[in-house]
Amino acid sequence: MNRDPLAVPIQISSKPPLTKASTEDRIVWTGWFCGTCTEDDLLEELPKTFTCLPLFLYNGSQALTAIVGTWFQRNFDCCFGKLVISSQDLKWLAAMWTGSGYDVSGSVSATELVFSVPVEPRIDISFAIHAEDFKTSCNDIHKSKDEVTLDEVGNLFQCLYLHFFRHFRIHLSAIQLVKVTASMASAHCERKVKFLSKDYLIRVLGFITELAIINIQY
Repeated sequence: MNRDPLAVPIQISSKPPLTKASTEDRIVWTGWFCGTCTEDDLLEELPKTFTCLPLFLYNGSQALTAIVGTWFQRNFDCCFGKLVISSQDLKWLAAMWTGSGYDVSGSVSATELVFSVPVEPRIDISFAIHAEDFKTSCNDIHKSKDEVTLDEVGNLFQCLYLHFFRHFRIHLSAIQLVKVTASMASAHCERKVKFLSKDYLIRVLGFITELAIINIQY
């Protein structure tokens, strides 16, 4: 996309005490402001000269991350917060990550849906569907070339719930979806995203960017 901005990297380096002046600093923390917008209408309300970087990725300690976040919020008019990923968001990601147009082969042979039963101690129910079967189900429900709609996602999961109930007599619709794993990535409602394919890195970032923009409080 022509409007996709470049990432802005940030690094924190440290020089161990009692070392020579010529010793190179050691990088102890790295962060990136970034965002990949897959749909033009996500940015249509922004001026063309405005750079939108809604995602902040980092590699380092939580303590340094908190310091960086506090510094940016104090010196710039911005707000740092953890990415909100709801159960509905996970359903949408599952449909998008396993839908038409993607090669579902790879290290992950099945699309896994993990549901959490609200009891103590917590019980998780894992529902694994062969990636090709999941893709076929998506394509049977979504026949247009437009993006998958929320109604189509709802219909898809209703079919999955009915299939699971026939075999195990458990109503998955009554409990919360907490994790989705597909061939390109996995996402958890505890704000964790793991990239599983370098070929779809930009595409996955696009979906996560969309979630971030939707959750921005204007």
